[in-house]
Amino acid sequence: MAQMIDPGERIPGASGLPLPRFVSLASDKAHMRTGPGQQYPILWTYVRRNIPLEITAEYGHWRRVRDWDGTQGWMHSALLSGNRTALVSGGLHKLYQKPEPSDHPIFEVEAGVIVSLQNCTPLWCEVGAGGRSAWIDRNALWGTYRGEALN
Repeated sequence: MAQMIDPGERIPGASGLPLPRFVSLASDKAHMRTGPGQQYPILWTYVRRNIPLEITAEYGHWRRVRDWDGTQGWMHSALLSGNRTALVSGGLHKLYQKPEPSDHPIFEVEAGVIVSLQNCTPLWCEVGAGGRSAWIDRNALWGTYRGEALN
């Protein structure tokens, strides 16, 4: 489920950081609004820290974000973190000690689990989940771009 955006296609936003880019929710509670300001109505309230979000535009201190199901709206930049996380999607997935499908799986995670991204190769990501570190097929994650290198 990796996004199909070539990292070379990203352009700098008003902050100087590339657009689009992935971030995570820094707060236990955050409002997504219909526009870039507190005067705009609340579209959605998120109540889970570390949810991955994709920033698609910037306006002052406001960021237009998109979540895993395509919902888009605006959040203040103070609610967002550069810490990279990903959402496991599409059922139960095996995690491995090494980035090799022939390796013995060491545990499994199900759709909806949020993992911290530690390192990604073109096909695999090393993630942290439940106090453990392991490798998962990159296609099982929402929160990375195809070909994006993470170290």
